[in-house]
Order: sequence, then C-alpha cells, then structure tokens
Amino acid sequence: MIIRKETTSDIEAITQITIAAFRTLPISNHTEQFIIKALRAAGALTVSLVAEIEERVVGHVAFSPVTMSDGTKDWYGLGPVSVLPKFQKQGIGKSLINKGLSLLKQLGGQGCTLVGEPKYYQRFGFRNYSELIYEGIPQEVFLALPFYDKVPKGAVVFHEGFLANN
Repeated sequence: MIIRKETTSDIEAITQITIAAFRTLPISNHTEQFIIKALRAAGALTVSLVAEIEERVVGHVAFSPVTMSDGTKDWYGLGPVSVLPKFQKQGIGKSLINKGLSLLKQLGGQGCTLVGEPKYYQRFGFRNYSELIYEGIPQEVFLALPFYDKVPKGAVVFHEGFLANN
C-alpha cells in the first residue's frame, strides 16, 4: 500500500470511494463527496491523501482548517475519511489518518478535531475535552487531539465547505 498526496487524476476515484464508504452509514447525510469537492474548490484541503493498492486508489482522508472561538490558530478538522468497503478493516484508514496527522505536525499544526466514533478515534489519541465544543453535535462524538500541551477553549467551527450538499 502506498499513501500519497492526491493528484488531479484521483478526484473521480475519491468521489466514488467516498460515496461507497458512506452509502450504508445511518449517521451520514450522504454529502461527504460534496464536502470534499467544496473544500478542494475553496483551497481548504490542507492535507488530502489517498491510499493506493496495485495502482488503484482505495482510500482517502481530508484535513482542513478549523476556527477556534478563543483565537487559537493552526488547528484542523479531520474528515471525511473513506475506504472502499471491500478494503475496510485492513488498516488503510488508520494509515491515512496517521500519515495525515504527521503531515499536519510538520506544517506547524497545533492539533486536530473531528466528529466521529470515540472508540475508533481514541486509538489515535483523540478524546473529548469539555472545554471544547462543536455546537449542534453531541459532545461525546466531538473529539480533539492537541499535538502539544495547550487545549483551546470554546467553540470550534469547521470550514464552510462542510455545509455543502451538492
């Protein structure tokens, strides 16, 4: 498996992988492919990686900037992360996330936030911080990973691309 930055020729594959990965998830609004498209169009895909097996793109992860109400800079949101269903549970998503977090640190990132399944994301060091909120989302599924000791306080706002629905 190769993890690499997305290229223009990967865009259609990323769209199809994202649709397939979220198709059967009841918690999904099935807009993830539109979110990625909007983030890309806005130049807000800080890190966008694909997983490739035998020259076929089988997974993707996106990281984009978030805004902190306390003014803290250089924090990012993880997501969406997608792996084709027949390639899931093989460590591809884990590899994409780990590589992306590493790249964010190299870029001077201070931390990362996400909305997701706590049991899955805790293995990367993400956890819930009561002083950090994402309005409209249950607190238990909003997680953060500070890269250093400082945890921001207040509300987090994801890039407006997360509102995309077409």
